[in-house]
Amino acid sequence: MSIQTLVLLLGVVLVSCAARFIPSTKPRQWLLLLASYFMYANLAGRGFLALLIASSLLNYGWGILLRRRPTIGLFWAAVGANVLLLAFFKYLPPLVAVWPDPFLAADFVQRIILPLGISFWTFQALSYLFDTYLEEGPNPSITEFCLYMAFWPTVTMGPVCRLSKLLPQFRTVSGSVREDFSIGIVRVIQGLFMKLVLAQLLANGVMPDGGVTTGFDAIGVERSGLDAWALAIGFGFQVFFDFAGYSHIAIGAARLLGIRLEENFNRPYLATTPAVYWTRWHMSLSSWIRHYVYLPLSTLRRSPWWHYAALVITMVIFGFWHDAKVTLVLWGLYNGVLLVGHRMGQRLGRLVPYKLPNPFGALLSWGATFLLVCLGFVFFRANDLEQALKLLRAVLTPSSYGLAQSTLRVDYYLLVATIVLGYFIFVGLSQLLALWTNYCKMRLAHRGPVLTNEPVAVWSMPSRSGFWISEMIAVRKWWVLVPVLALLLMITGMSFLENSTVIPFVYRRY
Repeated sequence: MSIQTLVLLLGVVLVSCAARFIPSTKPRQWLLLLASYFMYANLAGRGFLALLIASSLLNYGWGILLRRRPTIGLFWAAVGANVLLLAFFKYLPPLVAVWPDPFLAADFVQRIILPLGISFWTFQALSYLFDTYLEEGPNPSITEFCLYMAFWPTVTMGPVCRLSKLLPQFRTVSGSVREDFSIGIVRVIQGLFMKLVLAQLLANGVMPDGGVTTGFDAIGVERSGLDAWALAIGFGFQVFFDFAGYSHIAIGAARLLGIRLEENFNRPYLATTPAVYWTRWHMSLSSWIRHYVYLPLSTLRRSPWWHYAALVITMVIFGFWHDAKVTLVLWGLYNGVLLVGHRMGQRLGRLVPYKLPNPFGALLSWGATFLLVCLGFVFFRANDLEQALKLLRAVLTPSSYGLAQSTLRVDYYLLVATIVLGYFIFVGLSQLLALWTNYCKMRLAHRGPVLTNEPVAVWSMPSRSGFWISEMIAVRKWWVLVPVLALLLMITGMSFLENSTVIPFVYRRY
């Protein structure tokens, strides 16, 4: 990204921040819409901006028709139009590779470029159509709907939002400016650290050619079982830091404008079951899939076996949404089987009176969930099916676990172990600080106003009452970890001197 583009994007941010101070609703919405279009045009190009505007106008028109005549035929026509648009750009190019050339004009199809964020803003359009058909959705103006589709913090990679949550915030700005700016800036910095430091370290490695990217892209190398686990766990954390980091940036940027987006990640690697994991990972899209795909499918039949089938079908669709690749479809199938296995285990557990005592049982459940989820990322990241099967074969072959058979470098193992261990230590400290925060609130409740649930601005932090250290921890829990983060940043900066390749956001390709 050029310096000129960065300056333009910074201008968009400043103009959008200024928009929250405009008292009149319409001018504020128009300013946000123009800023969103300007940013999207600079990131994706004017041609794709025209496509986004056309899709917005088309879906707004479909919404008007469905509001007047909510028939099933009109509804499926609207859904089909969106799916066909998405399929043309996202699924036609892979299809032409396995289809006879004369029928699909391969040369033309191979020049098709995936528009930035089309998967995400198409899903937002579909949620609007679903809600309108079910008479659950709001009635936006054309400006409000176009802003919903193009809102610049979410248009490229989500979180996937519903109009009912954003529309009231587009119409009325509420909340403290100081609090919004303070929290927004912290979230943006946190996201940048996760993306530019942690995710980049895992992708590139401490030394050149020592990261996840090289590990998966090495051709013809037979990996051991330890190698396969290290690559699976390493990529699992890379994609987490990458996408959760972007979500922090998007949520923080929206907060600067006085708009609160829903969270997209909630410590998914602490989940003790696959079902809990999918309520914590990519929460906006997982909720969308559950609400608009799984629930309608599961209600078609009352048999419990059909509910299991609906789970698997839903997760296969989830995998196919990412890309039309066999490995991603198998990734969805794998996670669907995990969810079914968990539900069957729950039914069996009701029949067995014995249960493992806590915390041993919870720890065992967490460990199994963590390893199985990370193992599934082999399908997500593998370059082809052959590589995925080789890695899984190594995992399942006891003789492949000898240290002498490992082909990954020692510094990669140390990097993954350090980051994974550091993450869980950080989460544990955060939990302890949260408990300390609640304790401070209880004590301060008798001496003054109770602190809010969210951090307040540093410059408005109270210094009275003799509890200023406790209040600082309660108000800014993350400040306690600044020295650790600064040290990591220094080490990372030194490593980037020799290995400066910046890996693009993983989910930008979807």
